[in-house]
Amino acid sequence: MNALTQTKLPLWLALLLTLAMVVIVRESALLLCQWAGIEKAANIVGLVAMFVILVVWRLLKGLPEWITRASNLLLVDSGFAFLPVSAGAGILLFELGDEFWGVMLTMAISTLIPLWGLAILANRWLSSSADNKSSTGLTTPKVSDKSE
Repeated sequence: MNALTQTKLPLWLALLLTLAMVVIVRESALLLCQWAGIEKAANIVGLVAMFVILVVWRLLKGLPEWITRASNLLLVDSGFAFLPVSAGAGILLFELGDEFWGVMLTMAISTLIPLWGLAILANRWLSSSADNKSSTGLTTPKVSDKSE
């Protein structure tokens, strides 16, 4: 299993293919949820579907390098999309009065526990992929500091 398969696509084409894939999966999820009568769940259904598609693709063929390049570029620039939501939530938090600390504690716990679990999974995944690379000889050997 190769984690990344090398392809030579220009960045503009990689961005276009990545965006097309996201739009197609999201719109398919919207159609499926409209058919099922749960339109409000379309975003989460699309997110889960994209996750499953990418995991299966990675396990069967290995993800193409262009997806990683394009998604890294898109995610770096999409951070500004969350600023208005964060500002609005910050303003509303101070209107909570006595419930402020309970809401803050709930938000902290519900954020930290998933991040902690994700860090553990990522650490296991990355260390196992590093072990696989070293066993196949894909990494460069380390040079010892000791002079002989």
